Amino acid sequence: MTRTSSNIALKAREADEASARPKPRLDLFKFVPFRLNRLAAEVSSALSVEYQERHGLDIPAWRVIATLGFRNDACSAQFIAQCTRTHKSTISRAVTTLLNSDLIERVENEADRREFRLQLTRKGRALYEELFPQLLRREDEILACLSAQERRQLSALLGKIEQSLDLIQTSEEADAKQAY
Repeated sequence: MTRTSSNIALKAREADEASARPKPRLDLFKFVPFRLNRLAAEVSSALSVEYQERHGLDIPAWRVIATLGFRNDACSAQFIAQCTRTHKSTISRAVTTLLNSDLIERVENEADRREFRLQLTRKGRALYEELFPQLLRREDEILACLSAQERRQLSALLGKIEQSLDLIQTSEEADAKQAY
């Protein structure tokens, strides 16, 4: 019985010590999803200065223009929402604003006349052509803290993560699959 009492006492002491130790916590500043999200938001905000202040576009509107700008053909708002990982209602509001500003237009889908697709107008194309070199320059400024080799490494590492998540990695692949 002494042996059982000492075992019970030892287990109780261990339990007391365990409860007295601080519980492990999630350090957000070391948690990769948090870091990637925070970084993406900050970079997006830094880039938005180029189109927000000069042209009055918000981030969702720019995402619509950017998606339509690099494509060779029209696409649906649903496609844009999937591509940009932006909620469809946010894209819908941006589409309405851009339609009213004559930066994009609806075109009938030849394959399904019930569906309309979106494309840039001449005015929208001119805006895209003006903005994308500025955004590439701003991206270079943001990445200036990295050497050319580090930029290649970052791109390769991001590609590995994208691949592990089965994300499409090229425009050609996205066009071929009609998805992002």
